[in-house]
Amino acid sequence: MKLHVYDNKDKRMESFLYKSLKIASVVAFYWFISISMVFINKYLLSSKQLKLDAPLFITWYQCFITVILCAVFSFISFFLPNLVKFPSMKLELKICRSTLPLSIIFVLMISFNNLCLKYVDVAFYYIGRSLTTIFNVVFSYIILKQGTSKAALVCCGIIIGGFLLGVDQEGVSGSLSVTGVIFGVLASASVALNAIYTKKILPMVDHNIWRLTLYNNVNATILFLPLILINGELSTIISFPYIRSLHFWNIMSISGILGFAIGYATGLQIQLTSPLTHNISGTAKACAQTVVAAMYFSERRSLLWWISNVTVLLGSGGYTEVKRREMKIAHKEETQVLTEEKAPREITVK
Repeated sequence: MKLHVYDNKDKRMESFLYKSLKIASVVAFYWFISISMVFINKYLLSSKQLKLDAPLFITWYQCFITVILCAVFSFISFFLPNLVKFPSMKLELKICRSTLPLSIIFVLMISFNNLCLKYVDVAFYYIGRSLTTIFNVVFSYIILKQGTSKAALVCCGIIIGGFLLGVDQEGVSGSLSVTGVIFGVLASASVALNAIYTKKILPMVDHNIWRLTLYNNVNATILFLPLILINGELSTIISFPYIRSLHFWNIMSISGILGFAIGYATGLQIQLTSPLTHNISGTAKACAQTVVAAMYFSERRSLLWWISNVTVLLGSGGYTEVKRREMKIAHKEETQVLTEEKAPREITVK
């Protein structure tokens, strides 16, 4: 019987294979959660079976489920710290007030996202919200006083061109919703603002994304209540024929669980790869989501409509690559400066 002796090369190959499979599993998990959430939200927001015209109530319930899940995992973490690591559910009024500006933006972001999805097809959802990068550049310049390179601006121009072509082709097909496009643009702006303000608020919660998630959703569950009343959704909810249906509440709860899970999947993907790779994965996921939606709903689209999607994807991918190179150059220059500062200086003795 011949025994195989593993050398260092075999161990490295095995370690690389394990790491690659782990990353692939996490990316697949992120894709599954994200795409599933879009389809379930679309069902809740505008399916012919439910006909529930209460988008803010649906969004409020998803935030409520997130708060409940935070409490559950915090409880488990307290008794089983080796199994689950989760921050304490202790809420501080001071931090609630400090995170309120971000929570307002967070409420606008998830509301506009769901309202956009309510009025547009899933296949067009990516195009409808494709201006996030553009608003990120604009707000970074206005709020953070950060400039943008010419190469990055060219990529932004490509994204805008793809967006306009997509809107035009959606109109040609007869399925354009101007309301949905407006909400998509507002969603893009709020997503960009949310990213900027998250960086500012994170130090207040010890850079713990789960604590920020907790405070955001606690604030959101309160902020949504007057909005639901103002939007006249209370009477719609009371008269909804499936309000006592177990199936309806199961779907609602699943959407809330997916909303919580997407935060975990995003954090896990960034942890195992990088924020840049996460952006690339998100862009690729959007492409897959568009194709799946077109096939699932049996939607026929024109060649120019598909070109608009490819244009936005190429612009987004190009922008990510430009930023990657800029970060690499900046890191190299910073490392060189630190090396020069640490290098021993020659002392001349006369």
